Amino acid sequence: MGKEVVIAVAGKGGTGKTTFTALMLRYLTNNYQDKAILAVDADANANLNEALGLEVEETISMALEQTKDPRAVPSGMTKDMFIQMRINQALVESDQIDLLVMGNPTGPGCYCFPNDLLKNYLEKLRTNYDYVTVDNEAGMEHLSRRTIDDVDYLIITSDSTTRGVRSAGRVYEIVKSVKINVDKVYLVVSKAQDDNINALMPEIEKTGLELLGTVPLDDQVVDFDLNGKPLFDLPDTSKAVQAVSEIASKLPL
Repeated sequence: MGKEVVIAVAGKGGTGKTTFTALMLRYLTNNYQDKAILAVDADANANLNEALGLEVEETISMALEQTKDPRAVPSGMTKDMFIQMRINQALVESDQIDLLVMGNPTGPGCYCFPNDLLKNYLEKLRTNYDYVTVDNEAGMEHLSRRTIDDVDYLIITSDSTTRGVRSAGRVYEIVKSVKINVDKVYLVVSKAQDDNINALMPEIEKTGLELLGTVPLDDQVVDFDLNGKPLFDLPDTSKAVQAVSEIASKLPL
């Protein structure tokens, strides 16, 4: 297997980040059915599993938090071995996609001691896959700590407002300031309506981001969200599905 393609998605809450990630995963599973795909939910407000229709019982932060209790580590097992075992148990496997949820740190220093171990584990794990997608929070903790490194495509999401575009620009500044190893960085504007993009172009140009495409406001996405249905199951007729498929087709995958 050659080097895996890593696609990271970042943006503040409400900008369609998780929707885009889920529909990118839908595109990959439909167009590369013989490929292995890993999804990593690195947002502290984790809900990618709901968008994918997967049940999650264990997160990385839960596993790491448990190591703070010396009694949790079985006799004869090192803490490193215990953490690796617990992280491996946190991997949700399905027919099409495997999912790893980083989770929300439950106490101070949750990621400090085992950060290198977690990084090494993820580096080894991702070589088992052809595609890795990462749903990040706006601050991109795991990217900035280099827990997840060597990203091929970073997609920064914005809604179709001036405030949203400016926020995406600030995320881009974080990327540049912490010198994250990213090959290409793009902007995707979600919840777009016909007249909005032309009006937003001056603000988009100020960010220095290349606009990869737009995802229109989609009543079917609203309906699925309202009724708690996985966005992964949206029909081919969905405007959002079609838009994300068009965006994904522009990337050399």
